[in-house]
Amino acid sequence: MKKLIFLLLGSLFISLKLYPQDADYEVYAIKFASMGHPSPISDWAYGGPAKDSVNIDFVIWLIKGANGKNILLDAGFLPDLEDARNFGVANYIRPDSMLAKLNLKAEDITDVILSHPHWDHIDGLGLFPKAHIWMQKEDYNYFVGWAWQKDGNHGGFNKRDIKMLVDLNLAGNVTLVDGDKEIFPGISVYTGSRHTFNSQYVLVKSHSNKIVLASDNIWIYYSLEHLRPPSPGGTFDTTAYKKSMIKMKSLASSLKFIIPGHDAKMFSIFPAAGEGIVKIE
Repeated sequence: MKKLIFLLLGSLFISLKLYPQDADYEVYAIKFASMGHPSPISDWAYGGPAKDSVNIDFVIWLIKGANGKNILLDAGFLPDLEDARNFGVANYIRPDSMLAKLNLKAEDITDVILSHPHWDHIDGLGLFPKAHIWMQKEDYNYFVGWAWQKDGNHGGFNKRDIKMLVDLNLAGNVTLVDGDKEIFPGISVYTGSRHTFNSQYVLVKSHSNKIVLASDNIWIYYSLEHLRPPSPGGTFDTTAYKKSMIKMKSLASSLKFIIPGHDAKMFSIFPAAGEGIVKIE
């Protein structure tokens, strides 16, 4: 009998080694700044109502694993950035300072997944010195190269962020992902919306839920609810952007668990985990 028990335990150990179980994660949305006033929905969703408004927040997401991983989706920005001043940013708290409310230090962040390289999502990378960076290969190549050629589009890109990202890559701290892929157990990235040249969003398995962190692959809830692409200039391909939202609906546990990039409404849907922080559950 003992021999049989040891045999079964040995088989279980081998099975777990060969076929590791998905890690489980807690997911938090962290607001570190906002726009100083509401803006018309039509500014964010093409064909949306101009008479109705939306409150815009600047957000990073923490994916906290029982496996010791502390992963951020996006890194925010620093307050001295001219783009931030021009955008009318208000109520700013540095992203690494916000993490302290969850008892984390900047050095605790193991990885940063970049959804795309616009200034408000990439400029804060330097705040997290021990983080490894994950970015789509085509998005990286466009960001550092073709965007600055004669026919390129570098709107929303900042030159200091390019230099920072190239230096991180030269130091071996960047992994360039080629398309849709599971990059950690229970965490996958997907492309398709083309908010930037090949932006990505994240699917996280969190307890019994499948959560899609869309970042700017959906700006606001109105776009998700009405399948509206962003206002002009918000994507390289409006049809692809809409198809991507449809795909997100097939990936997430429910519509509730598809999280747009800038809509303040998310902070009234989910339970508070601290001032400016909600837990996605």
